[in-house]
Amino acid sequence: MIVIDAEGAILGRLATKAAKALINGEKVVIINAEQAIISGNRNYIFRKYKQRVDRADIANPKKGPKFPRRPDLLVKRTIRGMLPKTSRGKDAIKSLRVFMGVDSKYAEKAEKIEGSIMHGEYMTIKELSKMLGWKG
Repeated sequence: MIVIDAEGAILGRLATKAAKALINGEKVVIINAEQAIISGNRNYIFRKYKQRVDRADIANPKKGPKFPRRPDLLVKRTIRGMLPKTSRGKDAIKSLRVFMGVDSKYAEKAEKIEGSIMHGEYMTIKELSKMLGWKG
């Protein structure tokens, strides 16, 4: 089992590492999901994700595609997008657990993602979620 601490980790690198481990049949647990970061201009990031959230509201708001607003579900959705669209990918996503905050039984086993120190513009998943309408 791989336990990843998402604090300060770039979302793309975090998702890539998690997806590779899931495809190889390992179980992956991600803690502090709300503290992962997305690099780039804040306005551009918000507009891009807002388009995805609003896609369900265009024709019929009761039909999909549904896009999450909660930080842990945003991270899980990002990882899901990197998995194959086959039964192997469906089985792999079942081995993924994503938590907001630190779950005490996983805290001591957590590892950081290398090369994730961010300089320049970025936005945390928590900030993005609040801008998208999450009331947490």
